[in-house]
Formats: sequence, structure tokens, C-alpha cells
Amino acid sequence: MKIDIESIKEKAKIWLSDDFDKDTQQQVKYLLEHDEKELIDAFYKNLEFGTGGLRGIMGAGTNRMNIYTVGMATQGLANYLQKSFQGKDKDIKVAIAYDSRNNSRLFAETTANIMSANGIKVFLFDDIRPTPELSFAIRYLGCQSGIVITASHNPKEYNGYKVYWEDGGQIVPPHDKNIIDEVKKIHSVSQINFKSNPSLIQVIGKEVDKAYLEAIKPLSVLPEVPRSLKIVYTPIHGTGIKLMPYALSLYGFNDVIIEPSQSIPDGNFSTVASPNPENAEALALAVELMKKENADLLLATDPDADRVAAGILHKGEVFLLNGNQIATLLTYYILKHRTDLNPTDFIVKTIVTTDLLCDISESFCVRCVEVLTGFKYIAEVIRLNEGKQRFICGGEESYGFLTGDYARDKDAISTGALLAEAAAWAKSNGKTLKNVLEDIYTEYSLYKEHLINIVKKGVEGAAEISAIMDDLRTNGLKVPESQLVKIFDYKQQIIKNLQKEEQLPLQGFPVSNVLQFVYDDGTKVSVRPSGTEPKIKFYISVKNKFSGEQSLKQVDDKIKMINNLILQKYGV
Repeated sequence: MKIDIESIKEKAKIWLSDDFDKDTQQQVKYLLEHDEKELIDAFYKNLEFGTGGLRGIMGAGTNRMNIYTVGMATQGLANYLQKSFQGKDKDIKVAIAYDSRNNSRLFAETTANIMSANGIKVFLFDDIRPTPELSFAIRYLGCQSGIVITASHNPKEYNGYKVYWEDGGQIVPPHDKNIIDEVKKIHSVSQINFKSNPSLIQVIGKEVDKAYLEAIKPLSVLPEVPRSLKIVYTPIHGTGIKLMPYALSLYGFNDVIIEPSQSIPDGNFSTVASPNPENAEALALAVELMKKENADLLLATDPDADRVAAGILHKGEVFLLNGNQIATLLTYYILKHRTDLNPTDFIVKTIVTTDLLCDISESFCVRCVEVLTGFKYIAEVIRLNEGKQRFICGGEESYGFLTGDYARDKDAISTGALLAEAAAWAKSNGKTLKNVLEDIYTEYSLYKEHLINIVKKGVEGAAEISAIMDDLRTNGLKVPESQLVKIFDYKQQIIKNLQKEEQLPLQGFPVSNVLQFVYDDGTKVSVRPSGTEPKIKFYISVKNKFSGEQSLKQVDDKIKMINNLILQKYGV
């Protein structure tokens, strides 16, 4: 991508006008005079309002998260809400929540002010709250939309703006594209109505907490199981501290030790390099505390508490569960003990989540539905089947899970409580969740997954990611000792059957820049550029019969071989 530095400078100089606050003007002036590289990254494009909202590094500039880019997004959303709901015998209402990140409160208040300035009723949480509670609050309060200010598990430099619709799910077609069109019409900060109407802003808090906790209590599958379980919990400086201890208590778990240094909300995430519970490093303090306390279970939530990680003490060692294993255990636990299952029940998983979920659900005569990556697609399936078929649970490999339809997004709070209950059930049978996982592998098959994140930052990185996808689309991905039999191209909407040398239409999925390579031995590799970070993701899945440690070594060796192959070719 060719950069015209002079046009970027002219674009930046607009931010020196009185339409912008003094601090922003000073930041831009510094970039113009002292940091050309950062100036380019801050202004070479506009921060894109994608199909879920905004996410980016905080700072001054059109390609940064700040009150002006947030303001333009909010004005566009407000305009779309007025077009969609005005004159339909109801006032337009939105709920707004925010996490513990730096500037989250500022961005939430900015959003509330602009919404109210446009005549829209606002329910603004009084303090940080988990994202799933925002999803719940939308329907509970009868809102037409919701916004949560969060960058999920991204590093501290990031923040984000996630938009929800009246069903409590993140926006999907056609609303996502329609909102994007409205946001693109906001070309200048002068088009933003910042003049708040305080009479339209209502602060909410404990009353919604209480209703949310009442909604998740009936999700307990085996309330009679003894709760003799010691739990270590860390919110990793995030919003989980607001609800997780209460949810665990509600489920009867009172022997809960909270990691003290990470219990304090902190936008700098001062005890970790990155607040991502998928990374073992982020759990190090909690693991240390778990060993010290000889606890049975470790739970950890990301900053907005929609993802939960877990660890168990097995034979004196801490065994960390990944997202696929958590989804596997909970799907099995729920279906095994639900006595009211019927043929119209279904579960949902994303295409990059372990296929073991489908094997399990089908063994209980429960339909398994697959969707694109992103929990919003799981929420969409719930909405489309509401009143016709019953959603039991849904999961994704990135540590997201939901059971019940009280909310329409992944929920670390209810998932953590259910994990504790499943661990208590296992303990009452003389087992740990690792033993249960091995039982599942024995009954079905051993599935092992691995994720490769290849980071490609900046303008050049975006071009490199595009080139990788082009190469894979043209040449495929050869894996030694496995024969490639099918290629699913979700962008071109085709399935290539290499064995039959035929090409079929790929139906039932929206267009997305995703490739999936399927091999004759059950191996699967899925590839997609991240929608929220400057990286391309490779999802590896290997399948084998389970026969103890030898079969584990075989799948590990296979994964290592594929991992090295991909990194050698695309990781430089």
C-alpha cells in the first residue's frame, strides 16, 4: 500500500482545529513534528466500524480509539436506530456497559451523551460490568440496542466498542452493514451531537445484577451434588469481580479464594503482559495460589468476563483446560444429566471449534449446528429458532460458552459456575475433570486442537496477510502423511471435493474470508485473518482413537509437524 505522507499530514492538521479538545490537539501536533511513523499509523486510514463495532489502539487520530471516533460511530448508530424504530409505538432505548480498561468510562459516558442528545433513552451502568450482563440487560430492560465498551482480552493499549441489537445478540446482517453505511456518512466531528440530555440518562446497577443472577440460577444441572470444592478465582483485573463470586455462592460454592493482586480493576493490567486467560502466563499467579491452597479448581475471566479459563489439580499437578476442552466437558455434562431432552433440541458450535461437540450431541439425539467464527452467529441461530426449537448450549474454541437463552453472548460467569458444578460432580465420583475428559475420548475419539497466531502489524502486515490468504486459496495446504480431500472456501462460497474432482456451492453461511482444509485422516486446518487484531489465525485439529499416553503423543507429534510447516512458510 503506497503511503502519501503529505495527504496524511493534511488529514492530521484538521485535528488541530477547535473542533477537538486541547489535549488531542497537542498529541497530534507532537506526531506531526516528532513521530512520522506513528503519525502514519494514526491517520493513514479511518478506524473501521466493522461487523461488530470498533476495536483499536487508543490515542489521537482517525485510526485510533478516542472520543471522536467513538462519537462518529455513536452518531451513525443513533441515526440508524431512529430510522429503524421511530414511529413503532415505542421509545428507543439503549443499554451501555463498560469494562475496566483505560478510558472505558469516558467512552461509555461519551456514548451515553450522544445517544441522549439524539433523543434516545439510555440505561448506563454505574460501574464496570461483564459483557454478558449487558446482553441480558438489553432484553430485560426492553432496549432496541446495547453498547459495551471493551477490547475483550486484547493488550492494554486497546479499547473497543461492541454493538448489540434488541435480541441481546451482537449485530448481524442486515443490521451490521446498514449501521456501517450510516457510520460512513459521518465525515466530520461537526456532525456529532455531543449536547447531552441528562433527563434521558438513567443509571442502573444492583437491580440488574440481581435479575441476572436470578436468571442463571436455574441453569444448575445437578443442584444436589455435594459442593465440597475449593476454588481459586482471578478476574485478571477485570469485570468478573462484580459477579463471579456471587454466582459461585449462588451455586453453593463458598470455599472460594480470590487472587488478591488481580482482584483490583486495573486498565494497565499491571500483573500480566496481556489479560488473555488463553495464555498460561496470565494465570501464573492463580496457578501458584492454587498449588499453595491445594485447590480443586481454578477459574479465570478476561477483562469483560465473557471468556473463562479453567485449571484442575490432577495427581498433584495443575492441568489447564483449553477452550475446546471446556466446551467438550460442559456439553457432555449438560446433555448427560438433562432428563428433558427432545428431538427439537440443538447445540451450536463455530466451524473452528472441535468436532467432538457434534459427536457428543448426536449421541444424545441432539442436533449440532455449525456457524462461522464469532458468538454473534450462535446468538443468531438462537434467535431464528426461538419458539420453534430449544437451544441447549453453544461453544467456541476461544473460551466462550453459553447455556440457556437468558443472554445472547458467551458468558464466563454462568460458565464458571457450571464448571464448578461439573468438577464437584466428578469429585463426588472419585474423579477430576481430566478423568472425565479421558472418559469422553474413550467413548468417542481423541480430538486435539492447536491455534497459531501469526502477527503482521501495520500497513505492510495487512498486505502480507492478504498475500497469505491468496497463496492458500491458489495452492492449498499440503500436510505430510495426510491426503487433502476437501477445501471449504467461505469467501468464494464453494466446496472443492478433490477426490471426486467436483465443485459444489457452500450454502448456509455468509461470505467470510475463511478457508478450511479437510484431510482423509480427520485432520482439519482452518485459516482466517483476525477481525480485531493484526494477525492471521491457523486452527489445527487432529483426530485419533484414544488409547492413553501413546495416542496423545501421536496427535501431539502430528500437530507439531503441521505447526512447524505453517510457521516455516508463513511465520517469517
